[in-house]
Amino acid sequence: MADKPEYIPGLAGVPAARSSVCLIDGSVGKLQYRGYPIEQLAEQCTYEETAHLLLFGELPTREQLETFEQELATRRKLKFRIVDVLKQLPESGHPMDALTAAVAGFGMFYPGDHVADLEFRRLSAVRLVAKLPTVVAAWHRIRRGDDPIPPRPDLGHAANFLYMLEGEEPDELAAKVMDVALTLHAEHSMNASTFTARVTASTLADPYAAVASAIGSLAGPLHGGANERVLAMLRTIDGSSPEAVRRWAEDRLARKEKIMGFGHRVYKVKDPRAVILQGLATQLFERYGATPIYDLAVELERQMSELVGHKGIAPNVDFYSGIVYEKLGIPVDLFTPVFAIARVSGWLAHLLEQLQDNRIFRPSQIWVGEADRTVPPIDAR
Repeated sequence: MADKPEYIPGLAGVPAARSSVCLIDGSVGKLQYRGYPIEQLAEQCTYEETAHLLLFGELPTREQLETFEQELATRRKLKFRIVDVLKQLPESGHPMDALTAAVAGFGMFYPGDHVADLEFRRLSAVRLVAKLPTVVAAWHRIRRGDDPIPPRPDLGHAANFLYMLEGEEPDELAAKVMDVALTLHAEHSMNASTFTARVTASTLADPYAAVASAIGSLAGPLHGGANERVLAMLRTIDGSSPEAVRRWAEDRLARKEKIMGFGHRVYKVKDPRAVILQGLATQLFERYGATPIYDLAVELERQMSELVGHKGIAPNVDFYSGIVYEKLGIPVDLFTPVFAIARVSGWLAHLLEQLQDNRIFRPSQIWVGEADRTVPPIDAR
């Protein structure tokens, strides 16, 4: 009998695709979209430019950007029946479930052949990028008993989302911080939700089904839900002095409990997105006032660096993102939907890439059960 293949839990490090969408070198904290460093994209480009880069392979010219921005703005509105679906959902449900339901329903309202019809494929991608913020904001208001706020075509992608939440146009700094945060979360190679999207796409299911499946994967606390848990964790620390934070961290490590926001499957140094987010947090606090929980986070990072930094355990993107979102006035249970609003362009980039030379995913397994058993009579079992 041939030797069994090696079993690798979680397919860690196993290549599942050839891709030109995202490059990561975790040993030095390198993250690039289509070859462009994330630091440059965050500083010089809007989310709309980044989404165009991911979807179509190149940064847009000024004329292309204006056309893309206009198309996104005109496709933000939701069909009233999608809004009706949201109104039928229980107010106590998690926003990620509402988002999954709405996106799964899109396919019924926008049918077409995304495999052979390249224009329909493009339109599907544009619709999804444009409409996800509207769904999240609409659900947030509906569950409170308020009417959704229609999108404003004169606002950028990030500013419009913040506007639809409460009806107040954000100032320039808040809109810029939100825009950069979306750019930072737009893509991250073959993570769980992206892999889910590619697997679904490989069956030739439509883009709405692929994105709905990716949202379901993102909802898990080990993936997109981690930033919610970072804030909850920080609030369990009794005291903010270096000594108190040190005792708390040592106790958690001694009991081998996970400290949310630290460590990453890929990065062995501080996540470059965390570096940028920390800078955004500083800008927000300088303008709007400090948040004690940020000071606590900074102290925890310092203590963790001394305790486990030598093991390659450092802050990841989730450690500071929740603090930034909270300062922007975004409710905690919308953090992961905001992640989806950003990541949809990355999911779609991988879907489009998958369709270029598609082969359905069909991994094998390693059998560990009994074989050739005989079914006994029911009275003998």
